[in-house]
Amino acid sequence: MEIDFLLIGQGLAGTALAYRLKQAGKKIRIIDEPGANNSSRVAAGLFNPVTGRKMVKTWKADLLFPEIKPFYQQLERLTSSKFLAEKAIYRPFLSIEEQNEWMGHSANPAFEAYLEEIHQESQSEYLKDPYGGVMLRNSGWLNINNLLDAMTTYFQEELVLEKFDESIFSREGEFWTYRNVKAKAIIYCNGLGAMNSRFFNFLPFAPVKGEILEVKQAFSPEYVVNRGVFRVHLGDEVHRVGSTYTKHDLDLGPTDEAKIELLDKLQDLVRMPVEEIITHKTGIRPATRDRKPFLGKHPTEVGVYIFNGFGAKGVSLIPYFSDIMADHLLNDKAIDPDVDIARYFNYI
Repeated sequence: MEIDFLLIGQGLAGTALAYRLKQAGKKIRIIDEPGANNSSRVAAGLFNPVTGRKMVKTWKADLLFPEIKPFYQQLERLTSSKFLAEKAIYRPFLSIEEQNEWMGHSANPAFEAYLEEIHQESQSEYLKDPYGGVMLRNSGWLNINNLLDAMTTYFQEELVLEKFDESIFSREGEFWTYRNVKAKAIIYCNGLGAMNSRFFNFLPFAPVKGEILEVKQAFSPEYVVNRGVFRVHLGDEVHRVGSTYTKHDLDLGPTDEAKIELLDKLQDLVRMPVEEIITHKTGIRPATRDRKPFLGKHPTEVGVYIFNGFGAKGVSLIPYFSDIMADHLLNDKAIDPDVDIARYFNYI
């Protein structure tokens, strides 16, 4: 069977790129390993234009955020499913100084698309926000599991559920062959699996373990609360709370230390007891040393590409960069140097 593109991995990155290539009329196949550590399936799914302890506008926000809603809504229409939740995100201030700084931001056109309102007083007796906070717009969360399940059905004719074995992958003439498939190009979208590839083991992945809880807790505002931890209402007073970030313990299992850390930070944010811990999940994010994704072509091998390394911000990054990657694959358009893996060719 001759195809145009063989994609390894059907997480969020592989799903988005495969969709764009299929929509362009290309013949594709996707190989995805069932039960593998798929960080997409345990990710928070937030898209948040203001991030970090210093509450700064996220990298390339003005390019990324206009693409998020249209892209995921397109997939919702395609699959007759619902997985995009547009929600305001409320970020409490930690001091009067921070409040004053954000009052200044409210007059800055660079923040206009993302600021709903600056609050100078607490927004609820159940929140520990004595200095008020900033309510953000163009934000929300994505139910990634629902999206991946819906797109698995969409790709049913192109999807092969098995572990990818690179040892039987070889070049024959103008094609790469894998079992009964001959592909003009192969694209590694398999998260940390690419670390073990003979093609891309030179790239500086920096895996980060994240743990999240789902808890039962009264107080269910329409908005997401995010400071120290995020708290997303899933319905019926159930909330997703996360996330931890550790580069040292990369074991897949949940830890008591992370659970305690999340509950302590939640207690610092919400004045309500946790009635029940429903789930405790972990995932290893395919983050990168410079916190920017890996896009591009292998420096010497013909037809070998990577679309990977989106870390904790995949929901925000992937709609925009999947379009950039597809344009590169289909039209040989140059990739932004910030994310092109050519930035690491000197280290090979």
